[in-house]
Amino acid sequence: MKVKGLRWAIIALIFLATVINYIDRSALSIMWGGQDVDGSIAQALDLTKNDYALILNIFMVFYALGQLFSGKLFDKVGTRIGYVISIGVWALSSFMHSTVRGILSIGIFRSLLGISEAGNWPGAVKSNAEWFPVKERAIAQGLFNAGASIGSVIAPPFIAALFVGLGWRTTFMVIGSFGLLWIIPWLLINKAGPKKHPWITDEERKYITDGQNEADKKEDENSKGLSLKEILSHRESWAVVVSRFFMEPIWWLFVGWMPIYLFDVYGFDVKEVGMFAWVPYVGAAVGSIAGGFVSGRIISKTGSVNKGRKTTIVIGGIIMVLGLIATVLYGNTALRFVLIVCAVLFGFQFAIGNVQTLPSDLFGGKSVGSLAGLGGMIGVFSVIVMNFLVPRVVESFGYNPIFVVIALFVPLAVGAIYFFARQIKSVG
Repeated sequence: MKVKGLRWAIIALIFLATVINYIDRSALSIMWGGQDVDGSIAQALDLTKNDYALILNIFMVFYALGQLFSGKLFDKVGTRIGYVISIGVWALSSFMHSTVRGILSIGIFRSLLGISEAGNWPGAVKSNAEWFPVKERAIAQGLFNAGASIGSVIAPPFIAALFVGLGWRTTFMVIGSFGLLWIIPWLLINKAGPKKHPWITDEERKYITDGQNEADKKEDENSKGLSLKEILSHRESWAVVVSRFFMEPIWWLFVGWMPIYLFDVYGFDVKEVGMFAWVPYVGAAVGSIAGGFVSGRIISKTGSVNKGRKTTIVIGGIIMVLGLIATVLYGNTALRFVLIVCAVLFGFQFAIGNVQTLPSDLFGGKSVGSLAGLGGMIGVFSVIVMNFLVPRVVESFGYNPIFVVIALFVPLAVGAIYFFARQIKSVG
């Protein structure tokens, strides 16, 4: 049996995994509520906002470590088995949230969730490097990233409905089962890479291999990936590391804190959060696909990966800065706020898909996961610092200073790419 466009079936499965990933990770913040929100996790377990910040950072610490660990894991065992390990552990971890009794047990299961969910990102970058020619990698990354946005669109109303009907413990059981079910079609469809897959057509195999970069073409099954020291000896690798350090807090501020913001500033309950919190992620989903499309078009027309990536990242950066300033100046109602954040997350995803694609532009397949994982880990460490500071800054000054600071991070992220990667091309 031959399947035309098999690479799109692979990215569709990774898209679905990413939707599940974001439903699982979003559940805690949506159902957290507060001590005055009936049936919420905070009320049931007598936990505070500072407890929430601690739990959020426990997740982020292990998520950061998981980025580095899983990048090496995927480079070693491949994307097929790497995904089985990653999503299997995170599905079980999500399910086990239904058994928690206090901050210690939540912390244990959030750490397991963080270290396993992290694998989705270096795994996707590596899979896209295997299955797509260079000019299509940004659109493939955009489709994958759209899964994060669609998961964030689905999660608030879906989880709120399950919460109202079943309570938070049963909700964790339901969403935890999704990942285990996903493993079945993944193993059935992703039998091997494009060079050996029995279902791929000769035309698609040739299209993929002819469009890969020089580092990909040089690799064979016996070649070894570079060590992290070797990867970082290339100046261009620092473009990935530094840009992600400054850019990641923008996304995670809204993923981790927007439901709490809506509880605090507008007095929402869980049901109202479910009605509003999904809106910004529609913009993020559109931005993911648009950023990949625009980058791909520029590369096709000019033949320059450098121009395609950088132009798209700059456009996304401008949109982010303008949106973050607007949250301070005009975000004085719930509807205005979520619409402005919609624009911010559009800009973020427009840019970040191209930033995440850089490891596959710079290195061959057996080093891609390692650099992608390292960049993700460094990015998450900046998020950890942000999560530690948010409740303290908010208590004294409100949320606006947070929006201003992360707006200042955007030009630093974009500037790092221009400074360290003067030409985006294969280096190792």
